[in-house]
Amino acid sequence: MPIDWNKYDTGPFYDELVKSPGEPRAYAKDLCDYIQDLSDAELQEYKAAAESAIKVMGITFRVYNDEEGSIDRVWPFDIVPRLIELKEWQQIEKGLKQRVKALNMFIDDLYNGQKIIEDGIFPRDLLTHSKNFLPECKGFSPPLGIWAHICGSDLVRDQTGTVYVLEDNLRVPSGVSYMLENRHVMKRVFPEMFSKYDILPVDNYPSDLYDMLATLSPRDIPEPEIVVLTPGIYNSAYFEHAYLAQQMGAELVVGDDLVVDDDNCVYMRTINGLSRVDVIYRRIDDAFIDPEVFNPESTLGVTGLMRAWKAGNVALANAPGSGVADDKVVYSYVPQIIEYYLNEKPLLSNVPTYRCVNPEEKEYVLANIEKMVVKPANESGGYGMLIGPHASAKEHDEFRQLIKDDPRNYVAQPMLLLSTAPTIVGNEVEGRHLDLRPFILSGQDVRVTMGGLTRVALVKGSTVVNSSQGGGSKDTWIVDMEGS
Repeated sequence: MPIDWNKYDTGPFYDELVKSPGEPRAYAKDLCDYIQDLSDAELQEYKAAAESAIKVMGITFRVYNDEEGSIDRVWPFDIVPRLIELKEWQQIEKGLKQRVKALNMFIDDLYNGQKIIEDGIFPRDLLTHSKNFLPECKGFSPPLGIWAHICGSDLVRDQTGTVYVLEDNLRVPSGVSYMLENRHVMKRVFPEMFSKYDILPVDNYPSDLYDMLATLSPRDIPEPEIVVLTPGIYNSAYFEHAYLAQQMGAELVVGDDLVVDDDNCVYMRTINGLSRVDVIYRRIDDAFIDPEVFNPESTLGVTGLMRAWKAGNVALANAPGSGVADDKVVYSYVPQIIEYYLNEKPLLSNVPTYRCVNPEEKEYVLANIEKMVVKPANESGGYGMLIGPHASAKEHDEFRQLIKDDPRNYVAQPMLLLSTAPTIVGNEVEGRHLDLRPFILSGQDVRVTMGGLTRVALVKGSTVVNSSQGGGSKDTWIVDMEGS
């Protein structure tokens, strides 16, 4: 039986495509009509075509579990795209640019004058107990004062349609390759819709990334040597590392491929001897990038890399130490950070956040933990968090103890009614919760992807969208309705 939008239940949630049963949003009407006209056989055919394309293109991600260890899985993908109107997106884009600009100023200040602390806006104690603040970076400022060259800020929408920033990923944000490949898959599956809609492109990201990295080169040469530094094939994001290197025409290297010579410059080992490296897009955590300075046991990094970077002989993106702002407690201060450095009101709101390091807020969280989402300050991938309404009394008690033992490490947020979008389940469509990770590049100027990686919780009722936790993804279409 073909899909009947009259039977699609949006529930109490804001749905990205459908206003109410049988009533698509204006910008989604053509898409909904198209899907409704498909027979069951055609729908399954399109779904199979997408799955086949993903296998042929080798789009995988790596997960770790206790039983099987490290395994590659085919990227889970839903063929119903998520649509956002260009007019709304332009406002979101302004908010993201404002946010990343202020965060870079904040990081630069923390490693230099610390004026925001002196002026009483940001507590010194939070910095003292920050796991991602690197004393080794004090007194140093990278070119243009930019620390987080690539940022992935996660956005969610609540039941009123309001867009919030859920978190900022400023260390080694991943997922952009899946955004690009999702678009390739959709062009194969629904080519007709690309002629019907004016969909803004995302495929210029690799060239934008290359151009931004090239501007960081310490040498003024036409073609600086840019490399992507990966931990290796066993990393969960290795597909992305290889993909971006290939798309940019950059070398994909591991730590052993690089050496820092006596001149404090970085060289790459090649069959023709050593070749100087200008820019390193590093996909390795701070703790492992240089055994001379950080973890002496690390075999992933390059001995002397920090020396070369601080000498100005190589650029690192993202800069070491940028993770000091990639902290969920710091996140709660971003509105004040924006006002302090830019003298502007935030264009995008944070999700209301309780800081457990604050005794009063901690007591509120402990008393209301059943209604809250509790997150550790520095975890990623959906690990280590508690979704209060879906957790057991035992889990509530365990987290209460964790918070009491280390209040600095936890924040809590009210459980938002996240927006949904129609998702194929068998021969039907059902609403599934989702978020969005756009990517922001900061160099001479700031560029935001036209959309981003939409992650969707494939399990009914779940709000956990991470692929490592069973989530999938959708293509994100920024559609220009006025220009079409």
